[in-house]
Amino acid sequence: MDFRQLEAFSRVVETGSFSRAAEALGVSQPTVSAHVTALERELGLTLIARTTREAGLTEAGRLLFEYAGQMLALRRQAGETLHRFATDLSGTVVIAASTIPGRYFVPRLLTAFRKRHPDVKFDLRMTDSAGAVRQVTDREAEIGFCGTLPGGKYVAREFANDQLVLVAPNLPKYRVWREEGVSLRRAAREPFVVREEGSGTRRETELFLRAMGVDPTGVNIAAQASSNEEVERLVEEGAGVAILSKSAAEEREKLLTLELPGIRIRRKLYLLRRKNSVLSPSAQVLYSFAEGFYLHSPELTP
Repeated sequence: MDFRQLEAFSRVVETGSFSRAAEALGVSQPTVSAHVTALERELGLTLIARTTREAGLTEAGRLLFEYAGQMLALRRQAGETLHRFATDLSGTVVIAASTIPGRYFVPRLLTAFRKRHPDVKFDLRMTDSAGAVRQVTDREAEIGFCGTLPGGKYVAREFANDQLVLVAPNLPKYRVWREEGVSLRRAAREPFVVREEGSGTRRETELFLRAMGVDPTGVNIAAQASSNEEVERLVEEGAGVAILSKSAAEEREKLLTLELPGIRIRRKLYLLRRKNSVLSPSAQVLYSFAEGFYLHSPELTP
């Protein structure tokens, strides 16, 4: 049984005529007859006793008519509910974000989105890039934001970028460097504070060092930290210099941003969703909004 057959059968019963049922449904009378005949053939029962003047129900037809009404009503209710769900944006969207996008880019984006859709709420889960990807691919979060792209079943789109800079503690030596400039060679001899091996920030640091003409394996690593906040605090206390997001560096008064001649590297930040997934209406609208909030770019798939 399919809904077209049940609807044709029900309309014949309600109108008492195949021709009137066809008119009500906006189809031809042979189409209505074909649907009812196919339904009877599938069930192996005669549902409507046809005469030249009217179409009357058999006992089997009376039984089916009751169930058909319930099924068609439930279909209408489901359609109406889903329509409201799709058009009246509400509920909670779970978002996984790594440190840099989560701290400096996503809050502004979500605030702007809420001005348009005030009934949508967010569950923002801070993690690292690998964690954001894992939560999206494991369906723990509908949308993710991260700075690096490990493997996985996801679609990624660049949604923003941030400049990487060399930062130092706010000490006399480094204040002179900021005023007078510093050579790449001299900066490379400084002790460095870095993130742990395998982190996205660590990979970006090594990219920055190579742009300076420095082999990352030859750098004097004074300290290694498991979060960007720890790196920032260590630099503030004078443990060494570090390569950080410009957005993060500008937020810390005790950090100095140092300009290096000829070095300008921008870090890409990515918007994620699970590959071949169907997002909830609120998440889909948020995803589309985030795509164009900072910049436009082509899709990237691993």
